[in-house]
Amino acid sequence: MSTQQGQDAKFFQRGKIEEFRAELQAAEAKDKKFQKRKTVLKKIVANITMGNDMSPLFHDVIQCIGTPLLEIKKMVYLFLVSYGRSKPDQIHLVIPSFLQDCNDRNPLIRALAIRTMSYIPIPVVTEALTDQLRHCLKDRDPYVRKTAAICVAKVYTADPRKAERKGFVELLRDMLIDENATVVSNAVAALSEIGDRQDGVIFKLNLTIANKLLSALGESSEWGQIYILDSLLRYVPEQHADAEMMAERVIVQLQHANSAVVLTTIKVLLYLMNYMGDRRLIDYICRKMGPPLVTLLSSGPEVQYVALRNILLIIQRRPTVLKNDVKAFFCKYNDPIYVKLAKLEIMYRLAREENAREVLAELEEYASEVDVDFVRKAVRSIGRLAIKVEPAADKCIESLLKLIETKVTYVVQEAVIVTKDIFRRYPGKYEGIIPKICENLDALDEPEAKAAMVWILGQFADKIDNVEELLDDLVYSFLDEPAEVQLAHLTAVVKLFIYKSQSEVTKALVHKVLKWATEDIDNPDLRDRGFMYWRMLAMNPAVAAEIVLAEKPAITTDSDRMDRGALDQLLLHTGTLGSIYHKNPETFIRNAAGRALIDSPALNANSRAVLVSLARPQLPPIAISVSGPGPVEPTRPPQPSEAANNVPLPTIMESSRSDERDLLDVEGDDGAGGDSGEGYLEGDDDGPVTKAADPYASLGGAFGGYVTDVPQPVAGGSRGGDLDDLLL
Repeated sequence: MSTQQGQDAKFFQRGKIEEFRAELQAAEAKDKKFQKRKTVLKKIVANITMGNDMSPLFHDVIQCIGTPLLEIKKMVYLFLVSYGRSKPDQIHLVIPSFLQDCNDRNPLIRALAIRTMSYIPIPVVTEALTDQLRHCLKDRDPYVRKTAAICVAKVYTADPRKAERKGFVELLRDMLIDENATVVSNAVAALSEIGDRQDGVIFKLNLTIANKLLSALGESSEWGQIYILDSLLRYVPEQHADAEMMAERVIVQLQHANSAVVLTTIKVLLYLMNYMGDRRLIDYICRKMGPPLVTLLSSGPEVQYVALRNILLIIQRRPTVLKNDVKAFFCKYNDPIYVKLAKLEIMYRLAREENAREVLAELEEYASEVDVDFVRKAVRSIGRLAIKVEPAADKCIESLLKLIETKVTYVVQEAVIVTKDIFRRYPGKYEGIIPKICENLDALDEPEAKAAMVWILGQFADKIDNVEELLDDLVYSFLDEPAEVQLAHLTAVVKLFIYKSQSEVTKALVHKVLKWATEDIDNPDLRDRGFMYWRMLAMNPAVAAEIVLAEKPAITTDSDRMDRGALDQLLLHTGTLGSIYHKNPETFIRNAAGRALIDSPALNANSRAVLVSLARPQLPPIAISVSGPGPVEPTRPPQPSEAANNVPLPTIMESSRSDERDLLDVEGDDGAGGDSGEGYLEGDDDGPVTKAADPYASLGGAFGGYVTDVPQPVAGGSRGGDLDDLLL
């Protein structure tokens, strides 16, 4: 094989169209064993691979399609896949050869023909493919059947409604019980691709079909196992026992060598756990999921990163999965920076009182690394650890003070930022370290660090002796600071005035800052806050003190957690791009259908409380039939364009949508999100439509939905109802 590859390397040289054409024409004369044609076609395919345009040879290449040699036929079909759609005026020349090959005695040629036709989404080719594809779906050879299954997905992509009317989806459904595991896995792959489209049919499974798919799991390839496992998410258990039985059959796949199979198995188990009632079985599954996830960390850096991003989601939903494996996420010296940052976040998530000492010691080592971003993240993680684990707070403060003494600029700034949060978390406990922090005012040059320092000075203005001097020094560059620092300055000097209202220095300082904020600043937020403070201090300083010095709630780590409903949604995309971006695929993939847990009697109460409902958008109908004569407008005769629009059109969509609704509904349910055939015509028959006299009358809602252009997370307060927040 290697010798053959070495011989083929000589074909990867840029050639001229005229030379290839001449060689093909010369090969027709004396080429009994077709060796010359094969050589020329190899050169052409090599040039296609290198990105050279070989489309001018279309007519010459298709002359070789009738050659009985399979190797030549493969190269001709590869050429057609590359340039067939760009030659719609010449593609009809090869359709007779396509049809002839679809009925060839060799199953490889039959499969090759329909596969090539499905890759050319031109109406004349699709029309010729329809009957042949139906025969190939029932072919006696499993290789042809499994190829035909994938071709259905291609045909559906080219013309969804036609594929539904021709009954291809029902034929795919029947292939789910085929005796060949490869055919079953390809049918599942095709149905999954169709079901993941927003305009596709709803692909659901019942218990019988799900069990048959599990039976085919052991004989399938790794690729097929991934599709079969992923399709199990389309089965909604009605009883706890059904989910538990299926989980016991799936859990053996955790031992698979392929990381994609392992992640897909974990996705299925996490999904089924929402429908289980046996607490001991759930704990057992969580313990079994830990070792495979840790094993993934011994792979290459790219696989590690994918595993780490998925683990970050999993431990937020099921913390017991890796609660004793925090050491597995300690960083290695040769880890890429993106792997180190991901491990750092997981270490913080897994930190608790029992392992806080080990985690803190590891973070202290990271804080002395050479990579600036990694050091910043490590220092910030020390502060977050102090906020999360109260018994470890004293040790974390000691560690932060040691880091401040290093006088490294970016370390000091990160330490100041997290110290502010620690003061909020433990009021009245660690004020003794303020003098140490104030010694490093000159090292602060980043907006977030400056704002944190100014907040500390204002909050503890009654406990710092020379606070007026410190704030006066910082205020010197007030007009040049970012808005974040200016807002902190404004609030800090007002707090200082409330604490020390008799000091002339304080009065001058607060007057200067308020004057700048209200007269020299263009930022409306800053200017409005300046006016508000000025009026409160002028009218009633006591009320101003109550507002500005009001007791602040202690901060917690709850804000670090993702919304439970959004988390359940993301876990349905474990092992995909959605789990890496931590976004639902419908927010960044066009026409992708959303996923969410579906309610059933077996669904846990906690999962039901945060259930997210998804509605699939309906297709616009071709025509809307309204009974009655319709509105009459005697004052103005209809224009030619309007008369053309009033010609009745065949209402094809009505039957199409009803077929789509029930095509794969094995259990008779309406499917996820309530995909009903009604609702999208609402408001269309309220009355006659007349032209508005006001040219701006139709702009009422023109700016209502501009925010939806930006992908946003699910709102924290939603509990399975507000579709405006869930579907962008």
